[in-house]
Amino acid sequence: MFTSLARENMALKLSAVGAGLFAVAGIVWGLWVDSLVILFDGAYSLVSLALSLLSLYAARLVRRPATEDYPFGMGAVEPLVIAVKGLVIGLVCVLSFASAVLSMLQGGRPVQADMALVFGAVSVVGCLIVWIYLRWTSVRNGSGLVLAEQGQWLMDTVLSAAVMIGFAVAWLLERSEWSALAVYADPVMMMLISVYFMTVPVKMVLSSVRELLLAAPADEAMDEIHEAIRGLGLNPARVKVAKLGPNLLLEAKLVRM
Repeated sequence: MFTSLARENMALKLSAVGAGLFAVAGIVWGLWVDSLVILFDGAYSLVSLALSLLSLYAARLVRRPATEDYPFGMGAVEPLVIAVKGLVIGLVCVLSFASAVLSMLQGGRPVQADMALVFGAVSVVGCLIVWIYLRWTSVRNGSGLVLAEQGQWLMDTVLSAAVMIGFAVAWLLERSEWSALAVYADPVMMMLISVYFMTVPVKMVLSSVRELLLAAPADEAMDEIHEAIRGLGLNPARVKVAKLGPNLLLEAKLVRM
């Protein structure tokens, strides 16, 4: 029977292995069919691999017991790592958008749409399997690191689905009277995907910064926390609450009777 920590480790390792495989496949296939979008998919997976390894290391730090130097443990590492992941993913999106704009200005880029379509279909299935497993794991252990990995793989699944649909459209365009427009399919997809993806890293960074600034947990979590505080015989109005990684910080104002 897996413990919560063992399940978290397993999920992070699976994410790292999957990211490595998709990185190699995306870069090799993207160079083969000369597709900017598939190259982005491979580069994103490569970044995901580095970030997954960072998450594995962070998970070990978070589980270390409190010491004299860190009396509250190292729970702050979790939101810090998630913020770094958000910033890196955002940078990848910005650079990819800039590459797509440059490609548009240069007159587009022809792509082997049929082979790119095959890659998109295989990638959708693979990414979806990993995302489902990570979602199943995060529901059972509530790990912020696994939740961040889940967000990365959701982005990769959406990207792969967009690649598949986009190249299906490009394949149809190549066989129609608008075949001249097919060269713009790849950069246009890249621009749309980059803009859409930017919302995910922005949310990751904002959420992590809130934790690092010791903001109050989400409203739905506060209801459960207040109920537990009442069970201890304390007045919730006199207790300050903040979430920092896997830790919950409470500051109670006690009044002498």
